Amino acid sequence: MARLLRTLLTDDLLARVHDRAAGHDRDNSFPHDDLADLVAVGYLTAFVPERLGGAGLTLEEVSREQVRLAAAAPATALAVNMHLVVTGLAALLAARGDDSVKFILEDAAAGEIFAFGNSEGGNDLVMFGSRTRAVRQEGGGYRYFGTKIFTSLSPVWTRLATFGLDDSDLQNPLLVHGVVSRDGGGIETRDDWDTLGMRATQSVTTVLDGALAPADRVYRQLPPGPSGDPFIFALFAVFEVLLAAVYTGIGRRAIELGVAAARRRTSMKYDGRAYAQDPDIRWRIADAVLAQDGAELQVFALARDVDEQADHGARWFAQLVGLKVRATESARMVVDAALRVSGGGSYFSGNELGRLYRDVLAGIFHPSDDESAHATVATSVLGPPED
Repeated sequence: MARLLRTLLTDDLLARVHDRAAGHDRDNSFPHDDLADLVAVGYLTAFVPERLGGAGLTLEEVSREQVRLAAAAPATALAVNMHLVVTGLAALLAARGDDSVKFILEDAAAGEIFAFGNSEGGNDLVMFGSRTRAVRQEGGGYRYFGTKIFTSLSPVWTRLATFGLDDSDLQNPLLVHGVVSRDGGGIETRDDWDTLGMRATQSVTTVLDGALAPADRVYRQLPPGPSGDPFIFALFAVFEVLLAAVYTGIGRRAIELGVAAARRRTSMKYDGRAYAQDPDIRWRIADAVLAQDGAELQVFALARDVDEQADHGARWFAQLVGLKVRATESARMVVDAALRVSGGGSYFSGNELGRLYRDVLAGIFHPSDDESAHATVATSVLGPPED
């Protein structure tokens, strides 16, 4: 029997978002209208369980929605992706009996917008180490002192999921994960987002200068380095799958534009026939579609495996980081192929494919990067390297 996959994003909404994307890219502005449309259809509560007032979608369902949203407006999809990562990991943990982050789902149901404040300049340990200081307060809360980069949704977020290092006990340092409120003070957002692509995300630098996570908003204290804590798996699973979905959506749109160009353009070499009849163009389009079909299938399949708690054993993390690398690299190849098919017109700044070419490049900067992913995959099949 066919499974019924639920959806929140209508074709009309996606068309409006698509029509606004070029303007936000040109103006380097945040898509407030897009966010309002997404809030109106309940998209920011997609992962929130129905019992708490949300849609209760699965990771597979949300990943399919993110592919569609990214095909319409990549930067809008990537921005909201970070809210979905925070709420998605909370939903995954809650579904498996862990209520330590239930407050995230309750806050999202009440209209709070979450950002993901973990990335730090020069921190190649990513989630396994931090340059940010976490200072314990009386009562069990923590204040954070440090600088976070690539904080998407910066103009609008109200809650920031972040972490830092508590090294007050040098023999037992801890990475402390918590949520701070924007209105709680100790937060500066810098106006420094002037990038090549993904401009509408407005992922500016965030300076934490004593931002407080109260005790009931501190949800993990873990030793530095890899961890078997369910929170780490939930974070990797939702982050990597949804990130792969965004870039796969860019590839889907690039295919549409490449096919349209091949049908529209005519060839003097072939007596005025459409480029769609040129064997070389047909081969290039087919090559791109082969990659795109594979990318979509693997994103949805691995998302379903997360939902159904498939047993990948010790290779789970290799599967997740591998998905991210394959999806982002595949999307870059697909966009490049569509550009080659579309001709010189796509080189102009107002052309949509030119924008996708800039947007898709951001995929190489998200964790896990190529080096880290290869190390994880190698360890999963060869064992850890010798000291």
